[in-house]
Amino acid sequence: MMKPYSSQQQAFWSGFKHALGAPMMVLFAGMIGFGAMGHTSGVNAWFTGLTSLLMFALPGQVVLMEMVISGSSFIAIALAVTLTSARFITMTITLFPQLAKEDRNNKLYAYVHLLAMTAWAVSMREFPTIEPKYRLSYFVGLGLPCWLISMPGTVLGYFLAGMVPNAVTLALVFINPLFFLLTFTEVKPWGNRLAIGLGCLLGPLFFLLDKDSSLLATGLVAGTLAYVIDRRFLRNRSIQVIQP
Repeated sequence: MMKPYSSQQQAFWSGFKHALGAPMMVLFAGMIGFGAMGHTSGVNAWFTGLTSLLMFALPGQVVLMEMVISGSSFIAIALAVTLTSARFITMTITLFPQLAKEDRNNKLYAYVHLLAMTAWAVSMREFPTIEPKYRLSYFVGLGLPCWLISMPGTVLGYFLAGMVPNAVTLALVFINPLFFLLTFTEVKPWGNRLAIGLGCLLGPLFFLLDKDSSLLATGLVAGTLAYVIDRRFLRNRSIQVIQP
């Protein structure tokens, strides 16, 4: 059932209200953890805070900070962060084609900065219930407050460092991916849930084989297997059930 939006402003504020709940709190907690990590690593507050504002990609920020601390070269850092952020390619090509045709223009180069795991997962869940012409406004309303809260959360975590145990700090960093995982399980296609399940099973195995490439290998293998199983078995079975 489509949500009865009557204007772009109404769609925007609907996304904004959705962001004020769990999405913002989860992202804020993750940024607090990242800020504390920056402080304990000896990185200054400006650098730590600006990475959240300008990058807005927590895994890439963690990689950037670790490589800066280790004294890696600029080229190595750029390559590593780029590879870490490669997930945004699939997020972009699955989300933005759902927008209305008139909204798919050069302005998306600016709006894409608001794209994060949280905003993407919630938008993928909500877009089927929103008319295409209102989807961009909803996405901006959802992503904007999440982006704006990232730097204050990082700075707060930076100056609160040392007041909480290291285990709690690390847990805060992983709250955002966990929220993304739980949110995405609500998306109806079984292929998505299958990919998550296979990832949970294969992740520890690949980590034991090679911890440096385990995340990439897990995503590639689990996603590919889920796609093949979904295409060859699950969807074919659904079609057979529907046909008289």
